[in-house]
Amino acid sequence: MLTDVANVLAGLIGVGIIVIGVRAILAPQGATGFGIPGTKTEDRNFQAWLAVKAVRDMASGVFIFILLAAATPHLLGWFMLAAACIPVGDALIVLRSNGPKVAVYGIHGATALVMLVISVLLLVA
Repeated sequence: MLTDVANVLAGLIGVGIIVIGVRAILAPQGATGFGIPGTKTEDRNFQAWLAVKAVRDMASGVFIFILLAAATPHLLGWFMLAAACIPVGDALIVLRSNGPKVAVYGIHGATALVMLVISVLLLVA
């Protein structure tokens, strides 16, 4: 039962991060809300950086689906634990950039926490 719940949550994280990546490529102006103040989304250099981040996001989502389809719950749990470092790092970047606390804790921090909970559910099941 816990494994099923954790798998569904992991799948939702996978879908969510893929959508964020696709959105960053198709509509880079939407990136203004991810936490770094003064982001000029019309800047071609920023768009190039954002495309790199978008590819990272989409690949991370695909990794989750590969592990859901072909691996054990424990392996997915370890992956989710390691991948939780990504939103933690993003939170630290936004914090260091004097970004909004709602982005630090409400977006990136909450994502990291959910990923940690999923990890625990998969590792103890």
